[in-house]
This record gives sequence, C-alpha cells and structure tokens, in this order.
Amino acid sequence: MVRPINVTVPKLVPSQRHYANTLKLLIAAEAAGVKINQIPGDTLTILLDDMTIHDPNVAVRYILSATTFDLYQSLAIEKETTVFGPLINKKKYDVVLQDINQFMNDNSAFGNTDKLTATDIIYFGSIYEALSDIDAAKYPKLAAWSHIISQASAVKTALEIIGQQVQVKAPKKKHQATEKKAAEVTPLAELNPATQKLNDKVYYVPKPEGEKQTPVEGERNILITSALPYVNNIPHLGNIVGSTLSADVYARYCRIRGYNTLYICGTDEYGTATETKALEEGVSCQALCDKYNAIHASVYKWFGLSFDYFGRTTTEKQTQITQDIFHKVNENGFVVQDTMTQLFCEQCQRFLADRYVEGVCPNCQYEDARGDQCDSCGRLLNATELIAPRCKLDGNAPITKDSRHLFLDLGKLQDQIESFNKKSSVEGKWSANGVNITGSWLKEGLRPRCITRDLKWGTPVPLEGFENKVFYVWFDACIGYPSITANYTDDWEKWWKNPKNVKLYQFMGKDNVPFHSVIFPGTELATKEDWTLVNHISTTEYLNYEGGKFSKSRNVGVFGTNAEETGIPPSVWRYYLLSGRPESSDSMFTWNEFITKNNTELLNNLGNFVNRAIKFVLAKYDGILPPASETPLDGANEKSLVKDVNELLAQYVDQLEQVKIRAGLATAMAISARGNLYLQESNLSNGLYNDQRPQCNAVVTTAINLIYILSSLISPYMPTTCDSISRQLNAPLRLIPDTFSYDIRGGHKLNGAEYLFTRIDEKMEDVWKAKYGGNSKK
Repeated sequence: MVRPINVTVPKLVPSQRHYANTLKLLIAAEAAGVKINQIPGDTLTILLDDMTIHDPNVAVRYILSATTFDLYQSLAIEKETTVFGPLINKKKYDVVLQDINQFMNDNSAFGNTDKLTATDIIYFGSIYEALSDIDAAKYPKLAAWSHIISQASAVKTALEIIGQQVQVKAPKKKHQATEKKAAEVTPLAELNPATQKLNDKVYYVPKPEGEKQTPVEGERNILITSALPYVNNIPHLGNIVGSTLSADVYARYCRIRGYNTLYICGTDEYGTATETKALEEGVSCQALCDKYNAIHASVYKWFGLSFDYFGRTTTEKQTQITQDIFHKVNENGFVVQDTMTQLFCEQCQRFLADRYVEGVCPNCQYEDARGDQCDSCGRLLNATELIAPRCKLDGNAPITKDSRHLFLDLGKLQDQIESFNKKSSVEGKWSANGVNITGSWLKEGLRPRCITRDLKWGTPVPLEGFENKVFYVWFDACIGYPSITANYTDDWEKWWKNPKNVKLYQFMGKDNVPFHSVIFPGTELATKEDWTLVNHISTTEYLNYEGGKFSKSRNVGVFGTNAEETGIPPSVWRYYLLSGRPESSDSMFTWNEFITKNNTELLNNLGNFVNRAIKFVLAKYDGILPPASETPLDGANEKSLVKDVNELLAQYVDQLEQVKIRAGLATAMAISARGNLYLQESNLSNGLYNDQRPQCNAVVTTAINLIYILSSLISPYMPTTCDSISRQLNAPLRLIPDTFSYDIRGGHKLNGAEYLFTRIDEKMEDVWKAKYGGNSKK
C-alpha cells in the first residue's frame, strides 16, 4: 500500500455523515500506523494505491488489510452501510441504538480480539456522536463494547485530531468568531486574571500555606475530628465513609461557607492489637506503626481528604496530655482502684486484651463476639462475660487471673454526662443512631470502667504501683484528638479549652459512639476544666460488601489501596460512597450499582450538563461570554430556573448545616438535573444561536453561572471534579452561596473543555467481583 493516504475531506461539521466517516478513516490509519494527508474538498474521497475509493467502509477495510472474506464482519458492515448509518444520520438514536444493541448480541464480529477490527472502527465512528447524547446504560451490550473501544490509543488519538478540525457554519454577526479548537486547559494555578470578568467577592481564599488555623473570636470556629483509625490494618471502604471521608465533606463545606475550620485526624497506635501484629510481622511495635501510619496517610491522600493535620498517638504530646488529664481526674476523686479478674492465656503467657478474646455473646448468643463488644447485637462487654471464651491468637481456652487496675468512676459522673448529653444532642442535632446508642448506655446506668491494661505498648500510667501498666484505649484514644492538635500547633488549647468560641463536630461509625458521647466527655468533665465538649456527633451504620462483610483475611471487599488499583478516579469513589452513606441503616456496596451510578448519575447528569454548556460557548462564542448589554436575563425560563435553584440552594445549605451529607449530595445533583432541563427547555442549539441570538446569550450566561455555583456545591464531595470545572471556567473556587447570582460576567473567557467522567464498561463488574471477592451468584 502506498503511504501516505490522500483523503479529500469536506468541512467537518458534527452530526453529519462525513464527520463520522472521517473519524473512521482516522482511527483506521492510527491503528495501521499510516499517515493521512487531508485535502479540502467537496466530497469525501480516498486515494489508495492509485485507486479512488468513495466508500469509507471499504477504505477502512483496505487500510487494515482486512479484505479477506469473513461472513460475520461482512454482514455487520453491510448492515451499517445500508441500515444503521442512514438512521444515525437522521438522528433516530433510540430506534437504531436499540437495534444495534440487539444486533451485537446476535453477531460475533464485535470486540472478540484484542485488536481493533474493521467492524469495531466502522461502528464506533458511526455511533460516536449518538452515544454522547443518550443514556447508553439502556443499551448494555453496546455500552460495554464502546467503552472497550474508546480505551484504544488509536481511537483516543483520532478523536483528538478530529476535535481540532471541527467547524461550524459562519454566524450571522460580522466579526463573530467561528468555532475554534478548544484551548488546552490551563492548570488552575496558572489562570490568567486578564481573561477573567468575575465578581471577586465570591472567591474562596484559603489560608496562606504554613499558617496555622487558630480560633477567631466573633467568627464561627469549627473543630472537626474523625475517629482515629487503628494502625494495624488498611482501612476498607466502610471505615473510610464512616469517619474520615464524611468528616472531610463537612470540613470542605465549612471552609467554602467561610467558617474558620480545623480538621484533625491521625492513627491510633497503642494497644495489644499493635503488639500482636508486630509479632506476626517480626518487627518492633514502632516500626509497625511507622509502616501503617504511612499507608493510611497515602490512602487518605489518594481519596483527597483535606486534613489540616494527620498525626498519630505515639508521641510525647500524647503522653504529656494523657498523664496530665489522668492526674486531674484522679485528684478530683473520679478514679478508683480495684482487682479485676482477667483472662490469661497460658500458651501466650499474657493477659488477653478484650479484642483478643472471642466467644459466645451472653446477650444474643452470637458465636464470634469480641471481648469488648458483640458485632451482632452491639452490646458492650467485658471479656469475662463471654461464654466459652477462646484466645484469638492460638484458639486455646484462657484461664482467669486477678490483676489490680484503675477505673474511671463513670457512675459518679452520670448526672453531669446526662446533663451534657441532653443539651448537646438537641442543640447539636446529633444523628439518631448516636442519640439512641448513648441513651441506651445512660438508661442502663453507668458503672466504673477499667482504664488500665497489663501491656507494655501504651501510654505509661504515672501512679505508684502501676508502673508496669499502660492506659487502655477506652481512656486515652480520644485524648489523641487534643494531642494530635498539640503536635499541629502550640495553641491547641485555644481549640480544645474554648467552648464559648469553638464548636466540636465528631464523625465515626456507630461502634465508636460510647467513647465519644460518654467516656471522653466524662473524662473532660472529671478534670473540672473548661473543655470544648462535642457539639455534634455524626454516626454511620455499617457499609457491607456484596451481601457480606469486608474481610481482609478472606480477601473480601475493597480496601483503601485497592480503589486506586482499579483506575477509577477518586471523585467517582467519593460520589458512590457518599451517595449511599449508611446514615440510618446499613448499606451495601455492589459493583453493579457503582458502575451504574458512574454511567448515569455522573456521566449523563452532571457531566452532560457541564460539558454541553461549556463546549457550546467554546464553539459558538470563541469561549467568551457575550456582553451584558446583549444578554437579557429576565426571560420566563431564566426566572423559573433561578426560583427553583434558590429553593434547592436553601435546602442544600440546611442539609449540610445539619450534617445530612447524603441528602446534600442528592440536592446538588438535583440542581445539575435542573440545569439540564433548562438547556432542554431553552433549546440551546445552532438554531437558537443563529435565529435568536439575545436569547441564546441569556441561556449560555445563565448556564455558565449555574455551573460555577454547582462547582462549589460538589466541591466538598468531589474536589477534583470541582477543580476540573474551575479550570474549564477559568475561575477560582467560589464560596457556597445562599442564592443564585451572575458572578461570571460578559467578556469572561473560558479556558477550554475536558470530560469530567468516562464510561465504565459493565463487563468490569465480573472482573472486580472475582478479584475482590463477594462474587457469589444471587
């Protein structure tokens, strides 16, 4: 074959047949490694080896040397040439795509090899535009096939090439630019203020890098913590959505509402679980903590969690603050000593921490209850209450043995704790499960709880006679919050001993509620100092996985490091987890729902609205919003949109103020859907641009400003998606508003277009289920 290939190409206009045919040729040439010389002309003509070919499907086969007869491929190509192609050209999408979907089920010519076939290229070129305009999830076979084809490098390159050549009809106004190639999107940090026409009063201005957050009197100061993840394992999706991710959403929301916000977290590193894991891995406890602290930090960084400081509990500050609190609580008469009968493993020659004892729950008879809590009924236990206890380390039945310990006398504190709970849970609008779990504890009556253990890895007990003991997690884990803050700033007490000016919001799974609603506040009250007590407790139920539970040992479920392995961006993971956040009942992760939400809610709702509006402005207005003097904004569609958006904005703000995270996300997506409806009702199109220019000006100006508002609403949930929108809009992150406003003004130049989301092949469900367990047939 003679190289290169000469192709006479008419002006490339979307939705016309020669656009699809040229795309086919470009893909085929890229796949075959040949060059195409494009020559302007009136008809599509291909010159190959001195032969003139007018049928692009024949040319594709020739370029690929795919001229050997194949019954299925020949039938498929003939069908596209005579039936499907003409219908696509007439935009009869629903009918033809349904037919193609069924045809693919019945014909083996599609996607059966790792190489692009002539059939693949011909069909992809033909239906590429149609797939961008409809809900491809209605056509599963077609959607799965197109996703696979779209990942091929030849296809990606061809789409880039044709994207640079698309032209539109000359506009009616003189000197109005025709569509040009969308500029490469400039990074946010490099945006040019000279191209911006913005209301700078709506910008979010972050603190200068390195400047510590400090409460400011008279401002709204929000202190946020998420339950400290235990350091001996990798967090799974349930751990992440239950505390750290949920807290991150609220922290991001507070910041872009203009609140002075500090978000603190870190790894909980002391205790028997660390000792045991270190023995298993043959390393020191400190080396184990160093390893897993780094793993946790890496996972949270990938998920985009915006801690102001991520620390750990194995620090000198932790020892100092814990011991200081203990001394005050002890001096105030809230610590008692008593002998405690513990379980001792003669095989291990150690007292067994509660979590390293398993047995039958005395309350519900669950056979695998832990020594501190039953995961089935939720009841908190002492290890000695278990029926038929066994050592989790070696399976042997432990004996009982006495040891003298220190106890926090919660009974003496019950009145104060009840009073605090009654006030805080109402004013702070705690989640229902937090209120109910705390209420059951208080109703049962508080009793002294042991706060020491016979271990070496922990905060030392500063009391004569207890030198060989350390503080138990019940007592010192939550003290990690102020100690981690102290490692962040020397002014930590301005956050933690400042209840008049600071509101504390704490996020956790339901199994952590008593630590935060009873024990930690009780400890703070027992010091008789003016601590910042929790204002709001946000609690989740459990996230399960494909009909069962997450289990690292059985390789069931997606853990933090697995999410990155899939190649799916963090924003998609965040969206899926938060849209199904288990707030009032357990929820279930399924791959089917994960893929469906990406392909419908994200791609077809949010992605479609943003992409459609921005690309139209780039194509028709050279990326520059029309002047205000030529843009009437008081039309019926605009008034209706603003009214609806204002109602939804008020709803969104109210939901986030009450930490109803899942509902807030649904409202943000409802605003996006309303934007799509607005574009549809307004008939944003070439016809509107050509025939009703002032109205078209109003539509694009309104749509771009709604996208700007929407970007701030989704920022707490999908920060990297928000960054993409900001880059495209050529505008910095805006504060979350109370009402719709036109803050991007006439003369503002957009920065280009990029896709927010990409389709996930439905076939990947079986691949991921097999890889991550939970693949039982239902």
